[in-house]
Amino acid sequence: MPLQRRLPKRGFVSLTASRNVEVRLSELERLPVTEIDLLVLKQAGVVAADALSAKVIVSGKLSKKLLLSGVGATKGARAVIEALGGSVADIAPAK
Repeated sequence: MPLQRRLPKRGFVSLTASRNVEVRLSELERLPVTEIDLLVLKQAGVVAADALSAKVIVSGKLSKKLLLSGVGATKGARAVIEALGGSVADIAPAK
């Protein structure tokens, strides 16, 4: 029997999937600062200390102007933030 059929099939499990975090707009609303990056989210306890990246999703209300840098955002979240006069700085792709 060929080797590829004798070996057990285990699939793929990403080791970094649990370190990529989603952040809701309602969680950003509760923060006392307007300039938000990954370090601010870690210090506020919104994301875990070992988080590698964060992405803002549309969930909840936002009523203040925010400046995001180093944090991703979905199209809907980006539209909400920019409608209030805020901005989202693009993340540089990892090499």
